[in-house]
Amino acid sequence: MSESAALLTDLYELTMMQGYFAAGKNPRAVFEMFFRRPPFGGAFAVFAGLEPLIESLAALRFTPSDCEYLDSLKLFTREFLDWLAAFRFRADVRAHREGALVFPGEPLLQVAGGLLEAQLVESLVLNTINFQTLVATKAARVWLASGRGDVIEFGLRRAQGPDGALSAARAAYIGGAGATSNVLAGKRFGIPVRGTMAHSWVKAFAGEREAFAAYARSYPDGCVLLIDTIDTLKSGLPHAIETGLALKAEGRPLAGVRLDSGDLLALSRRVRRGLDRAGLADAKIIASNDLDERSIARLTRRKAPIDVWGVGTRLVTGQDDPSLTGVYKLAAYEEAGRLKPVMKRSDSPEKSSLPGEKQVYRVHDRRGAPQADVIALEGETIGAGTRIEAFTPAGGRRVRLEAAFMFPLLAAVMERGEPAQDRPSLAAVRGFARRELERFDPAVLTLARPKSYPVFVSRGLHDLRRELGAFSGSKEGNR
Repeated sequence: MSESAALLTDLYELTMMQGYFAAGKNPRAVFEMFFRRPPFGGAFAVFAGLEPLIESLAALRFTPSDCEYLDSLKLFTREFLDWLAAFRFRADVRAHREGALVFPGEPLLQVAGGLLEAQLVESLVLNTINFQTLVATKAARVWLASGRGDVIEFGLRRAQGPDGALSAARAAYIGGAGATSNVLAGKRFGIPVRGTMAHSWVKAFAGEREAFAAYARSYPDGCVLLIDTIDTLKSGLPHAIETGLALKAEGRPLAGVRLDSGDLLALSRRVRRGLDRAGLADAKIIASNDLDERSIARLTRRKAPIDVWGVGTRLVTGQDDPSLTGVYKLAAYEEAGRLKPVMKRSDSPEKSSLPGEKQVYRVHDRRGAPQADVIALEGETIGAGTRIEAFTPAGGRRVRLEAAFMFPLLAAVMERGEPAQDRPSLAAVRGFARRELERFDPAVLTLARPKSYPVFVSRGLHDLRRELGAFSGSKEGNR
């Protein structure tokens, strides 16, 4: 991020901070981020954006020009601006491992530190995690719909600005895309870059035959031809076959052809037959044209002979769910030397929050498959042996879980503002996300009518909610 990343916040964060500062109120506080419902009508999300967030938090500074701008707003005192000039982020951050599958209501990330600094970073946390988690989840759904196939992120020109394009390329790679067309993303993140040609290449030559031949001369290894500029079957395919046979005579394979319009099912079948009959069975078919997980699923169900999926607009913009429902809420703050749990109450139950500093445990069966997550109070013992008592978050119905093993999901990623552990490469994050998708029940991952993955609360958290009036009808939750 730029040197002015500290100003990437909503104004009310700064005005609240000044109010706390003026009142001498800066106790230790714990904020948590969670989301309320899975995107795209699914049952899961892929946690993404953690590494860029850590980098931004570690570098957070108010530069002289930042303070000068804030001074020009005539809202802030000189004492507060001087405090900002000396500010450094010194909070502790715990989070899920990036690439993990995560579920509604459970903390994805916790910030524990002074109230002022924890308040300041709310917008930065949500902006970073919400968008990248949304796109990573979309990419995972696309990858699953393709039959775990070869997906390329093609969304640069339709993304929401340069920052959105770069963040989307990174998140899509975590979720399932194997490459991007975005060259800057390739350089910055180490993502493989791939591309073919545009229709303008074909139109810039005297004819399609000449355009294909020129492209093959320039790129004899890895030549992919776009065959729908004039007429896919009457012109593009015959000329691609001609070019492919010329390459084959030189001992080089035609890498593939790309379809970017029309009936992709019918066209891909006829193109596949034509290539195979010509002795070009190794040439792959790449498809694009406003694809998403649902259109890809329909094509794979009908066994369209498509080898590579180029997905752009609908991936990087998160169609048809433009934002993750992630929120950042105060869970506890220090009073008289102890952390006091607090919770948000709401007439809409889904907008309530869970009180206290917490940990999330993933419960596995004997086969090693995740069967439930349990949100517990920090330090609480939640099971005796393999038996776990838990409760549904809404209504408090008691359930019994049998666990072969379980482990905590939230781990320290920053301690006093410094990265707390070696940070994994993006390829390692992507590999972990892939293993997560292989580990979970396919019924949870399916596109149509997915099975909800259970998330429960522990006995201690259930009792604390009752104590704070969560089930009483009282709206006095913070006492």
